Amino acid sequence: MTAFTFNDIGLDELKQGVADGSLILVDVREAEEYAAGHIEGALFNPLSKFDPAKIPLAPRGKKVVIYCRSGRRSVTAMEMARLAGRGDLDTHFGGGILGWLEANLEVEKGL
Repeated sequence: MTAFTFNDIGLDELKQGVADGSLILVDVREAEEYAAGHIEGALFNPLSKFDPAKIPLAPRGKKVVIYCRSGRRSVTAMEMARLAGRGDLDTHFGGGILGWLEANLEVEKGL
């Protein structure tokens, strides 16, 4: 359980943010998972080597959203980011890639 408050973005808001470019997505799954299919444009920053410094600061009007397979690793990544002083990395898509795929949404393949 985390010791801080984080935000969970819903599927509709995530889809809108991907469509209009208002989100910076960060996928914290491992390389083979990311290569098998990720949300288009998502940055790759696997939890095993997670480095919050590699995530750009979101310009005004944009939000960084972290996601993983089902929501657990993204919570861990947000906590790691908070401990590293990145309080701006406090939003995740709790449904993860599984929620995205269940909605029959497309993924990009490869690294």
